Amino acid sequence: MANTYSQIFYHVVFAVRNRECLITPTIKDDLYKYIYGIVKNQQQSLFIINGMPDHVHLLLNCKPDINLSHLIKEIKEHSTKFINDKKIISGKFYWQAGFGAFSIGKRDLSRV
Repeated sequence: MANTYSQIFYHVVFAVRNRECLITPTIKDDLYKYIYGIVKNQQQSLFIINGMPDHVHLLLNCKPDINLSHLIKEIKEHSTKFINDKKIISGKFYWQAGFGAFSIGKRDLSRV
């Protein structure tokens, strides 16, 4: 939409199925880079990604026409395929259903 300005920031969290600690240092960097690529291909901005062995945190700046649920679905589906195709863990990798999303004001970005 022409002449539209927005700043919509989301702190998104989602977990590995059954909260298994499968995001090891071996796969973490490649996984995070892959997720960054997915977000970029959807024409959104990923400010930072981090997490723990059992979950991931994303700080996103999304355009107003994005469906956040669709974006997270894309991230989870494609990153699952990426991990499973690379066979870098024993067994199959899956994300837990659902996610948490919290809006963040611009003045709070540095704290997040």
